[in-house]
Amino acid sequence: MPSPDPVPTRAQSMLRFRRIMRWMALLSIAVAGIAVLLVMQGEGAAPANMLIATALGAGLTVLLATALMTLAFLSSSSGHDEQARGRGKEGSE
Repeated sequence: MPSPDPVPTRAQSMLRFRRIMRWMALLSIAVAGIAVLLVMQGEGAAPANMLIATALGAGLTVLLATALMTLAFLSSSSGHDEQARGRGKEGSE
């Protein structure tokens, strides 16, 4: 019978979260840059405040979505979900 994966410690989870968020921060900067370029390609001159708002909106949206999905992923691998359902290690059969 296969043994379950060991539950990661809080420090390991935080390291994983930071590593994932570092890569996703780079991705969000790229997405923000692409969004600004697309707005600049449109007809007419785009005001500077519109370009700043576009960059912040696109970049922060990607970061927020990434943070929430990463937290959900790490939560499912930590074993807390099973404990909340009442199926922790001591109660599983």
